[in-house]
Amino acid sequence: MTNNDLTFLESINRMYDRAVATLDLRPGLVHKMRRCQSVYQVRFPVEIRGKYEVFTGWRAVHSEHRLPVKGGIRYASVVSQDEVEALAALMSYKCAIVDVPFGGAKGGLCLNPRDYDKCELECITRRFTHDLAAKGFISPSLDVPAPDMGTGPQEMAWIADEYRSLYPNDINAVACVTGKPPTQGGVQGRVEATGRGVQYGLREFFRHDDDVALTRLKGGIDGKRIIVQGLGNVGYHAAKFLRDEDGARIIAIIERDGAIVNEQDGLNVEEVSHYLQENQGVKGFPNAQFIENGHKVLEAECDILLLAALEGQITSENASRIRAPLIAEAANGPITFEADEQLRSMGTVIIPDVYLNAGGVTVSYFEWIKNISHVRFGRLENRLEQVRGKAIVEAIEGALERKVPDDLSARITGGASELDLVRSGLDDTMCRAYREIRGVYRSRELVTDLRAAAYVVSLEKIARAYTEMGI
Repeated sequence: MTNNDLTFLESINRMYDRAVATLDLRPGLVHKMRRCQSVYQVRFPVEIRGKYEVFTGWRAVHSEHRLPVKGGIRYASVVSQDEVEALAALMSYKCAIVDVPFGGAKGGLCLNPRDYDKCELECITRRFTHDLAAKGFISPSLDVPAPDMGTGPQEMAWIADEYRSLYPNDINAVACVTGKPPTQGGVQGRVEATGRGVQYGLREFFRHDDDVALTRLKGGIDGKRIIVQGLGNVGYHAAKFLRDEDGARIIAIIERDGAIVNEQDGLNVEEVSHYLQENQGVKGFPNAQFIENGHKVLEAECDILLLAALEGQITSENASRIRAPLIAEAANGPITFEADEQLRSMGTVIIPDVYLNAGGVTVSYFEWIKNISHVRFGRLENRLEQVRGKAIVEAIEGALERKVPDDLSARITGGASELDLVRSGLDDTMCRAYREIRGVYRSRELVTDLRAAAYVVSLEKIARAYTEMGI
């Protein structure tokens, strides 16, 4: 969509400026925290189908107030240096908000992964890994990438294997990247993590009646009508969990080729996802109205607008027509700075990306801990929990002189699996972070919305880290 809004990076910087204006920080520190510390651009050739193609990629490091720095690698034809720098800045702020001890970074490779087969993508990924690692932009102690748009567990496994071949004596080599398959040192629950974080963040929002009152909605998530833009990894998992576990109704899904709508019965997210994978679009999905101009569906009436696609989807051009009282930014930067101002003036409540999108990096942190500790979660304590649980069941049965139902007994004696522990840690992280954000929002007169509050939380933590380091 053509508009005169600020770029993604400019929008983030203006949001940063708006938040930092409420703080009493030294000017030099304000300048340092605003800009990326380093950006590495690489160009490399790979032989594809009998001819050489030259690929361009970037790795941006925003802040090293904590090490290693952390941030995904995306494969997309629209990747640019400005976008990578913007995403790296967001990573610094996200990590600080959820108390993950990483600095912020991001990587990108300019290509459309659909144009290449698996073997070609492996060659490209391994060459990109080689060039980044040679300059210290992949390292378990310095810079740890993760999946992003266009990449997933397979690409992360290739990166880990290539790094191990380059540095065979590094005992922590497997920790050089997160988002790996569980069989390759990954952690259960990483694929769903960002979407699951969106669910936990929304749940926490709806636990606070005074926050919900700002949206003019009532009750919890159950029955809320949700429009989802983008049914990729994040949008799929968030929509699926909100529908299946919290009782929300997904009334519309917007994809590249258009949108499908079923206001009355809602949409089955899993069925739509299968159809999308098989048909490369949502057109023709049964029992739903297809709207070719899917972007217009952003303006439809709903309770929650869940943005899980690309940046810059709501701009100054369409912001005034958005009717959702609550917007959940599951993607990075889906609302421009100008649109954000318009929406706030309209009374729209926005749960910001810098918080709501942090589930992925939180679980990546758990995976990194698992890798550098060289022990899987639950291995040391799982059997102890089972024995204790059995003793509790026996005590209950002895006191009541009746058998505990089998399903309850299994829950008490089962012990926590790795997935249980990951989900528990993520849930606790998202709840604590939201309460800290709303605490700032509710207590500081100059902080007028949740986005500004989230930035204030992160900037105070980053500034404190730099000050304690003597910078």
